Amino acid sequence: METVVVGVDNSDVSTRAVEFAVDRAQKNDWKVVLVHVIPWSPYSFQTPTENEHRQREKVNETNAAKEQILVPMAKIAEEGGVAHEEIVTHGKPSDTMSDLATKHGAVHLIVGRTGDGGLREAVFGSVASRLVQQAKIPVTVVP
Repeated sequence: METVVVGVDNSDVSTRAVEFAVDRAQKNDWKVVLVHVIPWSPYSFQTPTENEHRQREKVNETNAAKEQILVPMAKIAEEGGVAHEEIVTHGKPSDTMSDLATKHGAVHLIVGRTGDGGLREAVFGSVASRLVQQAKIPVTVVP
């Protein structure tokens, strides 16, 4: 069974990307790996107190993302009868999704054209754009 990685967030476009992936997974016998990456940089200079707070925030963000984003997206895969896995992690979204695709031996990446980020690019989201440029496997961008 081949694997496809789907980048998800809390947007309508992301929901369409998961629906697209599930439809293709049913036809191609794919496993779907749903990935939500919380933007995070390990490179900052902070005090020990700030670092402790930062770690708590990281845990809280992960739990919220699982509940608010991955549970609804996983439900789409479950209703479609598709094998799936959910991952929430921190990092640079495009790099992290590419790395996870490699780690899981994915044959395809699927993302929405624009996500729920505060700064949206007019036509093409920055994560989608970076993935198209850097991925070593095919990338489908869902409008």
